[in-house]
Amino acid sequence: MAIHPGFSKAGKVALYQLHLVKAETVRAFIPKELRLVEAFGYTLGGFFLANYDDSPAGVFDELVVIAGIVWNPPTSCAWAARVLVNSEEACHHGRKEVGLPSQVARFSKRITPVPRQTKDKFGGFLNMIGVGTTICHSKDCMDVQVTEVVGPASSDICNIKLLTDVPTPKFNKWMGPSITMSLPSFSGQTEYNPNLLKYSCRLACRVRAVRPAKVSGPSPLKKERNHDSESRGFTAEKVVDNARNLSISVMLSKPILALEFNFLEMQVEAPIILSNKTTSSLPAA
Repeated sequence: MAIHPGFSKAGKVALYQLHLVKAETVRAFIPKELRLVEAFGYTLGGFFLANYDDSPAGVFDELVVIAGIVWNPPTSCAWAARVLVNSEEACHHGRKEVGLPSQVARFSKRITPVPRQTKDKFGGFLNMIGVGTTICHSKDCMDVQVTEVVGPASSDICNIKLLTDVPTPKFNKWMGPSITMSLPSFSGQTEYNPNLLKYSCRLACRVRAVRPAKVSGPSPLKKERNHDSESRGFTAEKVVDNARNLSISVMLSKPILALEFNFLEMQVEAPIILSNKTTSSLPAA
């Protein structure tokens, strides 16, 4: 089934996490004609992690690595460094129609219980005499391992640990207020779509602040193997590896805010062409 601009997608929950990212890291992604929003050498980047259970491409997972924010007077727009999806159809649509640096990836999920202990009112005294009591609680923690897949080869991008023991209001079922908002973004200037584009994602969801997810990068051993392959000379694969490593740097930067989107509905508007180009000024994704 073909997907066209203006398509919608929906999911039960998504995480939007903002990071402080070094401006010098982000400039490798941003077209020269766009000006980065920065202060004291940093810009605002991060990632958007979602699982969609209703879309023209079916059920799929998505990780959008947001490099930073660029000026679009009188406001600003986000710029995606990499978009990872476990759907060939969603990847093709992102590349050709929206001008995104989309790649096919594997999302491996593992849920483990996280035990928590709460002492009773007189726990301190009773523990002293050896008869203290504790109440054990168990909450789930999900590890999401994201691995980029290119043909027979694969490269680990990151592991995202979603913590569920976040501060919650009095009622556990409270998912935050209902909001609608529009997230404008620039895209394009890739090998699949050389034009500079602008589009918006219109969101409707319930949102609340949560504890930031913990992000870790590839293991040191795998990093060494990647470095050995890169040191053999300048190749197209090395350019791709460099863009991938810069995306990992964004993921590993300092988190400052995490927002959980519940009952998410998203409408992706058709992109507007801002300028035509025959060649890409960005490294191939």
